[in-house]
Amino acid sequence: MTAIESREESGVDATPNGHNAPLDVAALRAEITQTRTDLGATVEALAAKTDVKTLAQEAIADAKLRVRSSAMSTTSRVRDNLRDYPHFWAAGALAGAVVLVASILFKRRGRQ
Repeated sequence: MTAIESREESGVDATPNGHNAPLDVAALRAEITQTRTDLGATVEALAAKTDVKTLAQEAIADAKLRVRSSAMSTTSRVRDNLRDYPHFWAAGALAGAVVLVASILFKRRGRQ
C-alpha cells in the first residue's frame, strides 16, 4: 500500500519518519501547539535542574529549617529536663562555678 492509498483510506499521511500526521489543518495546528507546549515544559524543567544558584538557595533554606527544628527540639528537651530534674542542673551549675573559681585562683598563683 502506498502513502497515497493509506492517506485516502485512513485520513492520515504516514510520513517517512513514521509519524501519522492528520490531514485536517486545524488538527495539525492543534498538534503543533501541543508539541510546543510540551517542549516548553521540558525546556523549563531542564533549566530548573541546571539553575545552580536556585538549587543552592533551596538547599540552604532546607538546612536552615532542619537546624531550627533541631534547635527547637533540643531547647524543649532541656526545658523538660530542667523542670523534671532541677537538683541535677543545680549541682552541675555549682560544679561549673567551682571549676571557674579554681582556674582563676590557679592562674593568679602562677603569676606570683
